[in-house]
Amino acid sequence: MSQAVKFSALHVRGTPFVLPNAWDAASARIYEQAGFAAIATSSAAMAWSLGYADGEAVDLDALFAAIAGVVRAVKVPVSADLEAGFGTGVASVVTSFERALAAGVVGANFEDYDNAAHDVVPIATQVERLRAIRARADALGTPFFINGRTDVLLHALGEPKTRVDRCIERLQAYAAAGADGVFAPGTSDLETIARIASAVDAPLNVLANPTMPPRTQLAQAGVARISIGSAPMRRTLYVLRDLARSLRVEDGFSYTRDPAIPFDELNDLFA
Repeated sequence: MSQAVKFSALHVRGTPFVLPNAWDAASARIYEQAGFAAIATSSAAMAWSLGYADGEAVDLDALFAAIAGVVRAVKVPVSADLEAGFGTGVASVVTSFERALAAGVVGANFEDYDNAAHDVVPIATQVERLRAIRARADALGTPFFINGRTDVLLHALGEPKTRVDRCIERLQAYAAAGADGVFAPGTSDLETIARIASAVDAPLNVLANPTMPPRTQLAQAGVARISIGSAPMRRTLYVLRDLARSLRVEDGFSYTRDPAIPFDELNDLFA
């Protein structure tokens, strides 16, 4: 099977797989060595690793080069987080898809959040974008996995009592427009997750957080995919920040006694 077909086959309702989010070739390679069947990039973590804030502020040439580096480093399928497509018009979103495809990824997240407006775009706008990407992928004969994401819950937009209904409405529209899967970050409430999963005719992706129910319960709720997001990078940088602070104040070098992957092991990992 092609990488794209392998990736698509992982999405089974009620049998969720964990999709770890990398920020560079090294993190991707370590995920692969741990046995993950596929890897995704994190938009926030990749932006930070390249020296930019999250929110479509990253240099696109640097981003797509980094994504290509992740793909090159591993043998498993890679999906990319392309935020809202890095542009307001359909043409710019399709161009981002084409650049991601050229980098070697087999799928991508496309969200509906407008960073400038601090709100989601109209449903019709996002549907037009998704249809354009689907049409371009079909024209190229590429089984590209489009993950249609809404940020209604993540950013707590609109009246609280309407948010879940609005989330479902959007995800249903995105699936009808050609999204292969749907993504609803921003909730760990099992009842809400189950309601979304049963209402949308596409595999549901959720974002892990400290209050997220265990995988067995998410499986019962109908989840197909669990993303980790930027959390691993943030935890890694927390350790690095502590190390940096200790280097500034300690007379010795205690960090050299901390657990670490041996040099030769890491070098062999990339040989």
